[in-house]
Formats: sequence, structure tokens, C-alpha cells
Amino acid sequence: MNFYSNHKLLFGSAIVFFLFLTLNIAILPAIQNQQVYKPLPNSKPLTKDELAGKALYVANGCIACHTQQVRSVEMDKVFGSRPNIPADYARNQRTDVWRNTANLLGSERTGPDLTNIGERQPSIDWQLLHLYQPRAVVAQSIMPAFQWLFEEKEYLAKGDVEVKVPEKFLSHKSKKIVAKKEALQLVAYLLSLKQTKLPDGILAPEFLYKQTEKAAATVAAGALPDGGELYNGNCVACHQATGEGLPGAFPPLKGSPVVLGDDLKVYVTIIMKGYNGRPGYGVMPPVGTTANFTPEMVTALMNHERSSWGNAAKPVTLEEVKKIYDEIK
Repeated sequence: MNFYSNHKLLFGSAIVFFLFLTLNIAILPAIQNQQVYKPLPNSKPLTKDELAGKALYVANGCIACHTQQVRSVEMDKVFGSRPNIPADYARNQRTDVWRNTANLLGSERTGPDLTNIGERQPSIDWQLLHLYQPRAVVAQSIMPAFQWLFEEKEYLAKGDVEVKVPEKFLSHKSKKIVAKKEALQLVAYLLSLKQTKLPDGILAPEFLYKQTEKAAATVAAGALPDGGELYNGNCVACHQATGEGLPGAFPPLKGSPVVLGDDLKVYVTIIMKGYNGRPGYGVMPPVGTTANFTPEMVTALMNHERSSWGNAAKPVTLEEVKKIYDEIK
């Protein structure tokens, strides 16, 4: 009974037991996890601007509507090429001595998952326009407009990044919309969100609960993929489902001289390497390179664009595209 009547012994034992549990349940497992879950070899630490963008992402409540976790279920496959693994978050560091770095996994998908948004939508112009006015690029979007991250100017100064905004979304049509530093930092963070490729020999976890099983391929060798699916997955956000683009932001493909023309090298090069030479429009990123397009995919996409929205150009062949593809690669 001396143990219970001796307060020093009682509380001292409780403290020792508490420290023992803390060491074995919290500290040692955390150290072990840090040793086991190393960053993937090809992953990169966030830059200063990307880190600042991450803080803005948190401060503006983006985590309330967007997740950053591709689960191992088939329905999540549209957000990434594989389910996320612990190593994807191994580069996270403490904010400071007192605060741990939040893993911005999120729990709601009012908006789409952003795990791989830097690959799915690599256009800086699109990202800036989407922040300024989401309904300019996605008519049904319920995302709020983050217009306090931008300013209106009469004239552009050196170094200003102008946002190409369609006229109907401008309050003063004579003024220029310029991205503030905060907008550029937030976009830099969004574009840094890319799934790192797993090292050779390491298999990604499988997606579970597959809703549909695709039958074994029975098509002849050289058959092309669905160009419409490729367009919807990689081009529709900027050029729109109608092919008419967004006036003042993204050029139309309907009636486009590039799409309908005979200079296939220019056409393939724009798809694979992007373009920055059309006045009045933003920079097109290297969509084909980013999405690892094959010659078959490029051919299917070109033929879809050349035969849609009233376009009626001659189909291109895989041999024509492959020759150009190999030249510019």
C-alpha cells in the first residue's frame, strides 16, 4: 500500500510509464517510418515559390473542396496513373519547430482531385484564368473566383503576367488583368503536383473494384485509339467541346488553318511541343510530351480534330505522323 500512499512514487511511476509508451508508440515508429518511406528517386523538393503557393493553398481553403489522394479504387483512376503510396508524401518537412507539415490529403471532392493536376492541366494560362474566373473555362463550375489574387491595370509593365480573359468576364474591357505574385505562386504549387514515376522493377498497387473489364484486344495491329477520348482527356479544357476555344484566351480548332492545312509537321510539333507564337492567346504547353503521346495517339487526335465541328480535312496516316514524330522527338 506504500505505493498508493507515496505520491512521489505514484506520480513518478506514471510519468515513467507515460514516457515509455510515448517512446514505443509514437517516437520510435515515426523514426522507423522516416527510414522506410524515402522520397521516390525522381521526386523533387518544392521550390521557394511552390512552398509559398502551398501556404496560399491552405490559407485560401482549397483543401476544403479538393483532395490530393488517388485511392486504390477504380473510380479514382481518372486522377492518376496509380494509387498514391506513402513515399509520395515523404518530402514533406515540418513548417517550423512547433508545427508539423500538413499532408493535404483532403476528404471532400466538391472539386476534382489535384494529385496529378500538373500533368493533367499543365497550362499556366489555363490555371490563371481558372483562378480568376472558373466559369470562363468550366461553365458549370461552382468554384469561387479568386480575383483578389489579380489586379486591373491600364497598361502592362515589364515583368507583368497578363491573364487572357474573355471579354464577357471583364468588368472593364479596356483594362488588363495581371496576376499578382500570390497567384503565380499558387499556380506554381499546382503545377508541381505530379505523380512521380516509380523506379523500374517496382510495381504500382492495383486499382480495386473495377467497374468494367475491358476485353482482350482483338483489333488488328496498327489500329488507332479513340481520338475523341484523347481530345476530351487532354484538349477540351482549353479548346472546349465545340472546338471553338475561348475568344481572347484559347484559339479555336474549328476552321483552324493549322488543323485543316497540309503542313503536318507544324501540326504534330504543336501537339508534342506546344506553341507560343499566336498573338492574343496564351502559351500552349507541350501536351503530347507531357501525356506521353505515341504516334498512334497523335494520329487519332489529329483525325478527330480534322473531322469534327464541321472540319472536313483529309485524314492523316500513321506513317505520315510517325515520320514527323521521329524527326522532332
